[in-house]
Amino acid sequence: MPKSYSNRKRLTQIAHDYYLSNLSITELSKKYDESRYLITKALDEARTSGIVSIKINAPIERNYQLEEELKKRFNIPFVAVVKESDNGDEDYNNVLECAAERIQILIEKSHIVGMTWGSTVYSVIEHFKNTLRDDLTFTQFIGENMKYNSEAGSRRMVERAASHYEAKYLTLPLPLYIVDDTIREHLPEEPAIRTTLAAARRMDFLFCGLGTISSFNSIRTWKLAKNKILPYVNAEDIAGMLYARPYDINGNFLTQTNDKTTGITIDEILTTPRRLGIVHSKFKTSAALGALRGNMLTDMVMSEGIAQRILITDDETSKY
Repeated sequence: MPKSYSNRKRLTQIAHDYYLSNLSITELSKKYDESRYLITKALDEARTSGIVSIKINAPIERNYQLEEELKKRFNIPFVAVVKESDNGDEDYNNVLECAAERIQILIEKSHIVGMTWGSTVYSVIEHFKNTLRDDLTFTQFIGENMKYNSEAGSRRMVERAASHYEAKYLTLPLPLYIVDDTIREHLPEEPAIRTTLAAARRMDFLFCGLGTISSFNSIRTWKLAKNKILPYVNAEDIAGMLYARPYDINGNFLTQTNDKTTGITIDEILTTPRRLGIVHSKFKTSAALGALRGNMLTDMVMSEGIAQRILITDDETSKY
């Protein structure tokens, strides 16, 4: 059998396993008894030789006029407003695709990436393209959301993101809220979490979804202990939840002096150079507006409908 035919057949097998069977670089390395470098080189050769043909779909349509209005009004560096159609499922998927693309662009420039949890973050990660980054670490920067058996739980999220890059990940094995001030304040001294906290303080980039008080109340333990976890906070003042902290529609965090959240502090989080939030639900208009007014994020990806509601709500509430 000619060598060229044999080599082409091997490249085809590797490409098939990677692109269609979704095997990782590490799994391919073990299967074919080759280094990860040679597997990556084989995939590159499969593309350049025409064995693999990659189709690039038309870019997702965006409303650039709304983007410019939001950037000008709220002084945010980057906003992507995804145009809507009559198909809700397609619109949601387009927001996820747009968010995943922007996130992966920012990951390329980063070495330590922080992330939270939730169905939106989970779905965005599922849209990631696989690549190899030995110098990349994904980390938690706040505690666990208590969804230990859920695919959208905190630990599984960093692990899942890291798997798309063959990268490292760090977890923070703590409950998200600890009401005992003495215990919480001494946690950073614990060796088991010191490495994660140190990495979190050096994050280049983080991404997250926006929450509401409803997402807080969905955890029964938190709901029952709300007065202890969120002391002196009037639920009617809560526009949204970001980084596990409640804030009002004017962008003021409501637990600055009584913060029961584990992990790094709000001030430390806000030193992260790039912070991206994803919002697609119309029920999170106030959450998005508060985050914009408070400069809590540097990048946002949202649907066209949300962008329009934000501007209308901003006009209405600015009168008071």
